Order: sequence, then C-alpha cells, then structure tokens
Amino acid sequence: MQTKPSIVFCHGLWADGSCFSKLIVPLQAEGFECITAQYGLNSTAEDVALVKATIGRVSSPVILVGHSYGGSVITGAGTDDRVAGLVYICALAPDADESSQTQQSNFPTTDVFSHIEVADGRIWLRPEGTKYFCGDLPEQEQKLVWATQGVPKPDLFQSKVEGTAWKSKPSWYIVGKKDHTVHPDLERFFAKRMGATTYELDSSHVPMLSQPGAVIDVIRAAANAVGGRSMTAGQ
Repeated sequence: MQTKPSIVFCHGLWADGSCFSKLIVPLQAEGFECITAQYGLNSTAEDVALVKATIGRVSSPVILVGHSYGGSVITGAGTDDRVAGLVYICALAPDADESSQTQQSNFPTTDVFSHIEVADGRIWLRPEGTKYFCGDLPEQEQKLVWATQGVPKPDLFQSKVEGTAWKSKPSWYIVGKKDHTVHPDLERFFAKRMGATTYELDSSHVPMLSQPGAVIDVIRAAANAVGGRSMTAGQ
C-alpha cells in the first residue's frame, strides 16, 4: 500500500528540474518518491501534457509542486484524477480566462524583466538578472542558476491553461516576500483566491534554493494532509 504520496516537481522559466535538488534528496531520504517534469517551455499545452505523462511514472496519488510558471502548469495538470494536492512556490495560478501576462500586468515588477533578451526565438536571462531572480543565493549559486536556465518561447506568457485544479484540489502556497520576479502581492492574491494554506518566507523568487528546509516543511504538511486520502486511493 502506498502510504506516502508521490511528489512531482514542475519548474519555472529560466530553470530546469535541477532547481529542486535541495528538496528532492532530503525527501527521498524520508521515503517520498520524487521526480521532476522536464518540459521544453515551448507551449503550456505541451508542458501540461508532459507533466501528466510524468505522473504516470510514479505511484499515485501525487502532490504537484510548481515554481513560478510551473504554477500555471500544475494548475492545468492538477485536474488529473491521480493528483491529490498542489503546492505553489512563488507561482502563477491563472484562472481559465487568464494568462501569465494578464496577471503579471496587474502587479508589474520590472526588475528581472529589464534583464532579459529575446534572441533566436527564445527568452534568455542575462547574467546580471540573477541578482533580481535569486539574489539571496551566494554568487556561485547564482552563476549556476544562470548556467542551467531554461529558455522559454516568447509567446509562452500569452498561453492560457485548460483546467483550473486549484478550484477542486487542496492547495498550499509559499509567498516570497523579497520576490522581484513575481510580485509578492500577486502571489498573495493567488493564494487568497484559491483558499490555500499560505506561508510567507523572507526570500527571493527561489526559496527552494535559498530556504529549502522551510519549503520541505510545507511539502511535508501537504503530504500529511492528503495522506489519508492517498492511502484510500491506493487501495
């Protein structure tokens, strides 16, 4: 019998699954089955489909953990019956008629977006942009974040998500109070709208790297909350 939910991690823009490495190793040591969805940032529909395929590689039920744009992805993929709960980390959480761009336009933050470059059909984060993206990390780690960045297609910001999982699944939300990529007030708006159990951390946009212990505590809380449901569903 599956006594713990599996955990599927979904990365944001300018990232890949390695951004969750500080969470995965400790959670695996606690007996959680973990995997990251390594999608291409080509279209939201493709990214959601890849997450659903990744769910099929682990024992359900699943907790989806989405960072930044990954919140849009888990909002779509989380409608899957195998998903028991959602954890949002400084993440977008659009409704069916919203895109990442429409929401961020209501709560603009230009710090990171002043340090990007569109070239060869992709959006690239410039090296100096890491100061605003992950400024609470040591310089060496900031350089690693830049070196491992994902590069989204420009129209990814305009994509809408089919399905709104936070309307039917229990949700947890981590607000980064020093976030210069997604405005903290937009994060609070998302968390309040979905009725999420909300935590605020004194962090940049990447608390899973700067404060991994606190983020693991939130994932544990979500796992404990859906544990009974998970064991029933696994029978």
